Amino acid sequence: MALWMETGSEPKTETEIADLEAISALKESTALELKEKGNELVKKGKKHYPEAIHCYSRAINQKALNDHDTSVLFSNRAHVNLLLGNYRLALSDSQDAIKLFPANVKAYYRAAKACLSLNLLAEAKSYCESGVGKDPNNEELKKLAKQIDLKKLEQEQREAQVSKALVEAKEIVSAIEDKRLKLGNAMYRELTGLRKPVLDKNGILHWPVLLLYAEFMSSDFIEDFCETDMFSAHLDIISILFYNLRIKLLIIFSM
Repeated sequence: MALWMETGSEPKTETEIADLEAISALKESTALELKEKGNELVKKGKKHYPEAIHCYSRAINQKALNDHDTSVLFSNRAHVNLLLGNYRLALSDSQDAIKLFPANVKAYYRAAKACLSLNLLAEAKSYCESGVGKDPNNEELKKLAKQIDLKKLEQEQREAQVSKALVEAKEIVSAIEDKRLKLGNAMYRELTGLRKPVLDKNGILHWPVLLLYAEFMSSDFIEDFCETDMFSAHLDIISILFYNLRIKLLIIFSM
């Protein structure tokens, strides 16, 4: 019987050939049944996803289907891995699906989705373009391509903002060093927030300044205190504001 044949040997008798054909047909039937079972499990919801992956894996391991059908199995498993957040596995399965059957458009879509989730934007866009090349009317791929472009734009904007902030920070540090100023530890952040010094285009520093009046248990916060300003100018403004507020309170309470 074919079951007892040595690995790599060719069937010689009609019986051996028939046995091998029967085994091949059985494995193919098993693989297709496992595929359908996996599909049904996916429809049942998230708690059945691991079992669905197991079914697809068993179907793949039968090694009984043609390249097209095996590609579908890899693509289906990629889909479930995407749903579970297993993006690396989803990408690997999608790539295997594409290798087996390059016309598998769903595999390109799932590869692009996985790359997008992994922030591999260039690769994601490449898979989208390849998929659209296979199916120019695929709206899902076109929509995904727009999402990738948007995320790429947002990423570039963030990188530009970070780069600008770093340049500004270096300029401020350089200005502080040039002026031979010594800074202590940040204090009273609960009163000042995250305000930081700013260097204007003329190379002049503007500081956030907190005035504490221990005797009265109060404070004033000046968000923009130019290094060329005099304290008296700011104190005069504070005095005027305080006086106006006091007048308003007196009017209110005298009514």
